[in-house]
Amino acid sequence: MRRASNLPVSLLLASAIILCCSIVNLAQNREKFVISAKAGGINAITGQASVHARGENDWQQLNITDDLNAGDRVRTASDGRVEILLNPGSYLRVGGDSEIELSDNTLANLEVRLLRGTAIVEATGADEMELNINISTPHTNFAIVRQGLYRLNVVPGDATELIVRKGRVILNGTHTKVKGGNKVVFNANNVSVAKLTKDEKKALDRKEVDVWSKERGQTLAKANRRITDRMMTSAFSSFRDWDPWGRRLGFWFYSTHANCYTFLPFYYGITSPYGGSYWNTLYYYPRPNVAYPRGGYPSGGGSYPSGGGSSTGGNGGYRPSPPSGSGPSSGPVRMAPTMRPGPIGNPDRMPSRKSEPSRQPQ
Repeated sequence: MRRASNLPVSLLLASAIILCCSIVNLAQNREKFVISAKAGGINAITGQASVHARGENDWQQLNITDDLNAGDRVRTASDGRVEILLNPGSYLRVGGDSEIELSDNTLANLEVRLLRGTAIVEATGADEMELNINISTPHTNFAIVRQGLYRLNVVPGDATELIVRKGRVILNGTHTKVKGGNKVVFNANNVSVAKLTKDEKKALDRKEVDVWSKERGQTLAKANRRITDRMMTSAFSSFRDWDPWGRRLGFWFYSTHANCYTFLPFYYGITSPYGGSYWNTLYYYPRPNVAYPRGGYPSGGGSYPSGGGSSTGGNGGYRPSPPSGSGPSSGPVRMAPTMRPGPIGNPDRMPSRKSEPSRQPQ
């Protein structure tokens, strides 16, 4: 009788263990993910948010482990906030009562459509590097081409307001350049551009979605600074996709501290538009005789250093092992904050160690 009575308990215990293992495996699979060839990874959710997959009839609850495909839509309730990964270093943050569509999730032709509500794009990168983030609304379309901070608000049937706090956009059709510190209003009849006033800037700093976006930017920069050699070794031990085509800035790197992806740049000196520094970086050794995109890596020499993953002497750097069986290989080398990189666009020049501030304490 005792054995019979214990059977349901055993079944429940076994089911619980299987469920826990499944959840752990799902989390571990996501943590092993280092870089994406496509945009659309969900990086943070607060409040209520749902997703409408392309070709499906119903909306489903959005989960933190979801990856959006081209044509998928996301909408938020009044209390909802969603952070979506774009190209490495750039984040789309969707405010409450908003809806977006990921029209194209490839890095070469990345396009996001804001159908209604508010969204903020934090684009992190080198000062002169040209980005390729296409944004469209019911009233306009434009391209984000520089690192910076961009705020969009769409009122269906009325107008689109674009605020370029930092950076630069190019309006499609007219090729007009709009630089930081300007506000653009699009409607069915005209386009108006005006300078942001001090009162408008102060008002933006107090809006809920803007406050949340700034907090997220600071959290992600801090997560980068907490990357350790052990985390680097674990992440790159089985990594195989070294091809940087279309990934000119760096990797998405999973942070176990922040439970989300942070940005791991190829160059030291990259900062968030909110001011936080991405201290931990990778120097990239390109494959020989590969033509890279404009603003990316030059063709020519460069090879992966021989030997397995190891620390690089007293500078705190880390060299993960190159992928096995790949022939002429390439891979990243971790840069410590005490090392100064060569200029952007010339990764074959190794950095010097002159006068760079030491790592700040955490």
